[in-house]
Amino acid sequence: MAERPEDLNLPNAVVTRIIKEALPEGVNVSKEARSAISRAASVFVLYATSCANNFAMKQKRKTLNVTDVMSAMEEMEFQRFLGPLKEALEAYRQEQKGKKEASELKKKDKDKKADGEEDKIKADDNEDEEEKMEEEEVIEDEEVDN
Repeated sequence: MAERPEDLNLPNAVVTRIIKEALPEGVNVSKEARSAISRAASVFVLYATSCANNFAMKQKRKTLNVTDVMSAMEEMEFQRFLGPLKEALEAYRQEQKGKKEASELKKKDKDKKADGEEDKIKADDNEDEEEKMEEEEVIEDEEVDN
């Protein structure tokens, strides 16, 4: 757990970026206002986490899941955020699925490359064996001729 209450605050850079994205261009926010928004956001996250944890505990689980968070949002009377939250969750899942597919594709390409190199090495080995066999045949033929 956090040693000081300040440790529970969200990073100022993240909060500042979110504030800038939410406001129209040219709107300035004072340092005190950013600090207040940061503290309020931190309190909201802690409260939502606590509510979600209560749902998990009722089901005798230690791991919070999406349904716990959704239930917590309803309990906190933030139903109007459930739609955007579900959309963001679906976008996140699609992004993760895309990353996983890209990773698997990369791995397959790497495996194909490795297999191609192994085939090349095997082909080179086979050529070397064939050359040795041909040399041995030539030597045998020479010995027979002599």
